[in-house]
Amino acid sequence: MKPETLNFFEKVYEVAKQIPYGRVTSYGAIANFLGASRSARMVGYALIGSVTKDVPAHRVVNRKGLLTGKHHFEGTNLMQQLLESEGIIVKDNQVQNFDEVFWEPRKEL
Repeated sequence: MKPETLNFFEKVYEVAKQIPYGRVTSYGAIANFLGASRSARMVGYALIGSVTKDVPAHRVVNRKGLLTGKHHFEGTNLMQQLLESEGIIVKDNQVQNFDEVFWEPRKEL
């Protein structure tokens, strides 16, 4: 990978580490915060590689609250289980009360 890609990934990890317990954000919200509004997919790629970096990647969902990254977690429903352990309600692979639990890095950081 190019150094600038690795640098972007590290920035994604730093933002994701600040998502509060019991809250979620979206790939696009992180991308927007980092000044790369069209890079939501790159945020997703970064989070796939975050397993060994102590990043709460389970708190990042798509813009509609869907658990689109769930297949990158070990086990059948690990992403959902982690979210539910934090009090987030998930039904049919979608975060319920999404607007209430959504964390916007542009406003919060």
